[in-house]
Amino acid sequence: QVQLVESGGGVVPAGGSLRLSCEVPGIIISMTTAGWFRQAPGKQRELVGYIRSSGITEYADSVKGRFTISRDNAARTVYLQMNDLKPEDTATYYCNVGSVSLFRSGGGNFRSWGQGTQVTISS
Repeated sequence: QVQLVESGGGVVPAGGSLRLSCEVPGIIISMTTAGWFRQAPGKQRELVGYIRSSGITEYADSVKGRFTISRDNAARTVYLQMNDLKPEDTATYYCNVGSVSLFRSGGGNFRSWGQGTQVTISS
């Protein structure tokens, strides 16, 4: 069972920034793909983006140019820097680690999830 601990959420005005963190103890994150999903009330889970073991990142079109995923291998932590936040970014954000195919398939096959961190953008 993979342990995932997300943090950093909060309430910010539109146009603001937040940085989310995801600690993944026990996993060498440089050797796998790590990424983020989000889920708004009443909506399906949505892939935000991921960072491959190579360091290459990929993002959903809705966040491209505004969000950046990075990682600190020594700290076993994955980050999601979110800039120019919009009300439609309001959601609970979850991280995970695994293969690229798991991320691209919508996340339904991940075995473990953390508690997520709530992001609320006020207009």
